[in-house]
Amino acid sequence: MKVIRYGSEAFTQLCRRGGGKRRRQIEERVRRILEDVRANGDDALLKYTRTFDKVRLTPRQLRVTEAEMSGAYQNIAPEFVSALKLVIENIRAFYRNQAARSWRRGGDDGVVLGEQCTPLDRVGVYVPAAQAPLVSTVYMTVLPAKLAGVKEISMVTPPTARGTIEPHLLVVANLLKVTAVYKVGGAQAIGALAFGTKTIPRVDKIVGPGNAYVTEAKRQVFGDVDIDMTAGPTEIALIANQHSDPDFVAADLEAENEHAGGFGVLITPSRALARQIRSRVSRGAIVLTRTLNEAAEAANQLAPEHLEIHVTHPEALARKIRHAGAIFLGPYSPASVGDYVAGPSHVLPTGGSARFFSGLGVQDFVKRTHVIAYSRKALEKVRGHLERMATIEGLVKHLESVKIRFERGQDGVQKTDSGDPA
Repeated sequence: MKVIRYGSEAFTQLCRRGGGKRRRQIEERVRRILEDVRANGDDALLKYTRTFDKVRLTPRQLRVTEAEMSGAYQNIAPEFVSALKLVIENIRAFYRNQAARSWRRGGDDGVVLGEQCTPLDRVGVYVPAAQAPLVSTVYMTVLPAKLAGVKEISMVTPPTARGTIEPHLLVVANLLKVTAVYKVGGAQAIGALAFGTKTIPRVDKIVGPGNAYVTEAKRQVFGDVDIDMTAGPTEIALIANQHSDPDFVAADLEAENEHAGGFGVLITPSRALARQIRSRVSRGAIVLTRTLNEAAEAANQLAPEHLEIHVTHPEALARKIRHAGAIFLGPYSPASVGDYVAGPSHVLPTGGSARFFSGLGVQDFVKRTHVIAYSRKALEKVRGHLERMATIEGLVKHLESVKIRFERGQDGVQKTDSGDPA
């Protein structure tokens, strides 16, 4: 592991992770794939599935059948369903606190204001499966959408070499009543969800992690549809000191390295701990600080996806953290518990985007529509202020749209220039 000092140029570069020439190459390749899918629909999907996944499918085989769903249960252990039910209850319990509610507020002045909360109609979930079936991604994305009230959820995931979907993925999708599962992955799957094809309906929002091509595709289709975030490789930062257990620290950093492109950072004022971890962890960085308060500020500048705090009083240090996807307090709260069973979604901002993105939640699947109601008396009260603002902006028709409402009497009869009824 590379050892760097907080505040150095090397630390600045660490905070600017990502980008570069490969990103530009990916951007162009993804643009071509998306244009092809927009123009040619299912034909493009089948072509890229042959090219990238080495699987030949027909249009009818793109969607997983009821028989395939039922057959998946024959290929899993019963204990899997039991574990899944526990996890589902934990997720539901956590997200009950995020329920979005419509509201109205009115006073004696004739003004009523509020918000109308409406779930999205259709959501697309991307589930990676290239190296291993990410079963947890299914329930970590589908359940918040379900709890928000989304009625139609399409799941896309790459097929296996046999042209099937891994059975554990299908069982979770089936238990959570996903509307449809499609055998397609990569940037082409994102294009299908964003633009729609004959087989795959267009959605309103796409969520879920993926490789660099999937992430770039999500970035490019944003605007045609909404997306959760542009997530990159998974990452962890860990604040620890001389009182922390080095075995726990090393194990959690190595757990992050288990992911393709995964990256871990130890932030510590302890040189002794730094020396121990440097020789035990395969890759990542160690940031040396002078104090734990400086370590907290280093974490804020990194804005990591996962932040573990292994100190004697983690809650006090956590109050100094402004930017992190998820915070794990104490030695017995490894990021792994958040990945699988704790309840909050593991779809979290990466690459420093925790400065402005949040972890996936119920609110991500709800639209808020402003509601405004004025009485005639209330409009008259603000008429002068409104006209001043519209005059400054030179919007004459805006002025007329207000003025016309006072050219009629209270009974709706239009007045003449003299003020007499016409």
